[in-house]
Amino acid sequence: MNNSGGGGGGGGIAYWMAEHPAIIGFRWSHAQSWGSTWPFLVSFLASYALFAVALHLLLRLLRLKPLPLGPLPALHSLAMALASAAIFLGLLLSSAAEIRDTRWYWRGRARTTPLQWLLCFPLGTRPSGRVFFWSYAFYLSRFLHLLRTFINILRRRRCALAAVFRHSAFVCMSFLWLEFSQSFQVVAILSATLAQTIVFGYRFWVGVGLPAASRSGALLVLACQVALTGSNLVCHLGFLLLHFAKGGCNGIGAWVFNSVLNAALLFLFVDFYVKEEVRRKTGEILEDDTGSDQHHHSGTHRLHHSKRPSFEAKNNNKFLRKSGTGKTKFVFYRHKFAPLYNY
Repeated sequence: MNNSGGGGGGGGIAYWMAEHPAIIGFRWSHAQSWGSTWPFLVSFLASYALFAVALHLLLRLLRLKPLPLGPLPALHSLAMALASAAIFLGLLLSSAAEIRDTRWYWRGRARTTPLQWLLCFPLGTRPSGRVFFWSYAFYLSRFLHLLRTFINILRRRRCALAAVFRHSAFVCMSFLWLEFSQSFQVVAILSATLAQTIVFGYRFWVGVGLPAASRSGALLVLACQVALTGSNLVCHLGFLLLHFAKGGCNGIGAWVFNSVLNAALLFLFVDFYVKEEVRRKTGEILEDDTGSDQHHHSGTHRLHHSKRPSFEAKNNNKFLRKSGTGKTKFVFYRHKFAPLYNY
């Protein structure tokens, strides 16, 4: 029986996520793949940045308070969590299928191990097949992720504009992965989608008012970001070693450009965290995502709530009231790790 049929006649999850003809026959094409051209990428990101800045300035000129968005943030988190989980599972199954189907080639000529292939594509690799199908799905999910920017702006988040650069960089990086068949992208997508599944799943959990621990939730988000950064650094080092040891990896130029973008994102995160620590110690007003203000003076927190709390605020209060000072802790940790919550 042919293994490529997987899932007993095409009915199993392995078939639909790794063996379907549309997945196996995928090819990144400027003529057929939506969003696959350079003019589209440049014009779309320019329009996105201009619209985001214009909306931010308009809200500042009108001096509007954070707008109630109802269940929209929670629904967006749910959509991102489901999309990330699907891409993670699909790419994991597809990578296993690629390793299974091409192992004969590695043993006979290339002498490449599965780990080496995950980090370093052979020179001449074309953007087609299972892995690049899910890479394209990840690229499309970046456009869904962009909606988070406008949600943050409408809620008057302090670091909302910083997300414009961060989210644009993610779109650009995922485009380059496909355009240049860049090595290292399998590990990068797997780690990113796993972290996003956890982070956005938690955001949805909190957004609909289900019980959650304020401090442990913030630390969970932080742990995901730290683990993602640490694993990427280790894999980058492994990629460089393989590049020089094996005579070259595919897409090294795109890798260099993406590494510069990653370094810039890391710098922005560290810079923001340091500045927020200074603000916290000097007692500036902190604002949570429900539109409430928090004053921090010598370790004491005072909350001032808007007259009409949002859908998310009402749901959060259901479980935060039970812990007495839980609301204060939740706001404090949400603000302290603001760049992570705007992930």
